[in-house]
Amino acid sequence: MITLKGAAVSAKIKEQVEELLKGNTGRIPKLAIVRVGERPDDLSYERGALKKMAAFGLEAECFAFPEDITDQDFKKEFSQINESRDIDGILLLRPLPKQIREQDIERMIDPQKDLDGISPINIAKVFAGDDSGFAPCTAEAVVEVLKANEIPLTGKKVTLVGRSMVVGRPLSMLLLKENATVTICHTRTENLKENCRNGEILIAAAGRAKMLDASYVKEGAVVIDVGINVDENGKLCGDVDFDTLEGTASMATPVPGGVGAVTTAVLAKHLVLAACCRRDTV
Repeated sequence: MITLKGAAVSAKIKEQVEELLKGNTGRIPKLAIVRVGERPDDLSYERGALKKMAAFGLEAECFAFPEDITDQDFKKEFSQINESRDIDGILLLRPLPKQIREQDIERMIDPQKDLDGISPINIAKVFAGDDSGFAPCTAEAVVEVLKANEIPLTGKKVTLVGRSMVVGRPLSMLLLKENATVTICHTRTENLKENCRNGEILIAAAGRAKMLDASYVKEGAVVIDVGINVDENGKLCGDVDFDTLEGTASMATPVPGGVGAVTTAVLAKHLVLAACCRRDTV
């Protein structure tokens, strides 16, 4: 089995970012990472994003708020970040605590600064096949991994486990745009194992630690693991039990070191694109 590591894909995206920066003669693009509370997966993503921005020669600042911040106070703080002329792009770590109306924040965010595709405007563009908006970084990262490793999508049967607006649904649109035949499953799908075994490409994005093992995988299939979970030992793991795949899958992404590394590279690319767009409209 070939392990599809994200580092090589990230390096290719870095080259694209460097080319974009050559045309951006102004200041260094700046990212705002907005976090409420201290969820382990949020902290992991934040560390990865900060490291990637530094590696790509970009700036980033974290705006962390207590988990019990009120809806009104958070909206006031977020509005200031959203309107700041010093910030070119925003990454909002979700889900937000229950007391904050997340849909209101999705409507508030400037679509041109919305690097992770949470704005209704950007989501609509993804579903319409309009490239002028930003797709969610993780969804786009999956497609980048497949393309970089020359895994064909046209006509291929892809089984996608996960239906969230963060990954599953927008990713299904990106895959359809590449002419894949997509089956969307989720944790309540009947005969989940049978559906998964039909996929020539299996993508796990349900958010449940090691819920899929080799018995869910078609022989020779490509397995892409989007999950970022913490196991009983406090270690990061994916939605797939990676150690069981040898001898069944032909290729698979590890966690960590797989899609996550590419997700932050896509975020960096979106940041530079956003900065270039702001420069052109000023």
